[in-house]
Amino acid sequence: MMQIKYLLAASLLGLVSLCEAQTADFVTWPNGAKAAVSLSYDDTLNSQLDNAIPALNNYNLKGSFYLSVSNEPLSLRMEEWRQAAKQGHELGNHTIYHPCRKTLPGRDWVADYADLHRYSLPQLEREIATTNTFLHAVDGLTERTYIPPCIDLAVNNDNTSIKPVLSKYFVGVKGVPMHLPPEQIIDLMPSGVSEQALIAYVEKAAQNGQLASIIFHGIGGDHLSVSTEAHEESLQHLASHPERFYVDSFINIMCHARDYKE
Repeated sequence: MMQIKYLLAASLLGLVSLCEAQTADFVTWPNGAKAAVSLSYDDTLNSQLDNAIPALNNYNLKGSFYLSVSNEPLSLRMEEWRQAAKQGHELGNHTIYHPCRKTLPGRDWVADYADLHRYSLPQLEREIATTNTFLHAVDGLTERTYIPPCIDLAVNNDNTSIKPVLSKYFVGVKGVPMHLPPEQIIDLMPSGVSEQALIAYVEKAAQNGQLASIIFHGIGGDHLSVSTEAHEESLQHLASHPERFYVDSFINIMCHARDYKE
């Protein structure tokens, strides 16, 4: 069930076509880096605590972890998530119940109570705001970023867009360009890929001055998994080339882009 969870989202995010030449609107990256890289991890998974965070710490890289409040690996391992925040990793908003549109193909796994087809916009907004409050109790921070579950951006029967409410709560939203032109962002949701594919992806971003936004799920386990070897080799490549890659939490990258534009 969980293996098919993001098939539609992956097809939407995918590895999108690249702009071969920078435009005047492109943000430049700190210290002359050629690309920004956001390493994010969805769904509050045990393998992220067990495998991803130790690997990131080993290379002194910061990741962004998008937490769904109702998932057990949050309540059962709260102190470990709090420690991750103290280490400089971002805790991002992924709602309480991970609501997705159950009416789309392959979404039988979505619980009726978490079906965005049945949500109103005020209902989702309240869930988003409550999650921000919960995360503030964990890490003490007030600014936050968001990944919409399943990258679904509409609610209820009439497909009401959620985009108008997002800027009220978030510095940045994956899947919704904010502070950067769309052409400067490329998204990848990897599953079962090699380290060569991950490295090629960030190198292509470096050729074009882009933000390489990688949305991992399981690392060496759980669903939509990438092997620990592929994950670590890609981290090693990034850490070995700080002159090429500005690797930071998504919120820090978004704050940089916001301040650059002001």
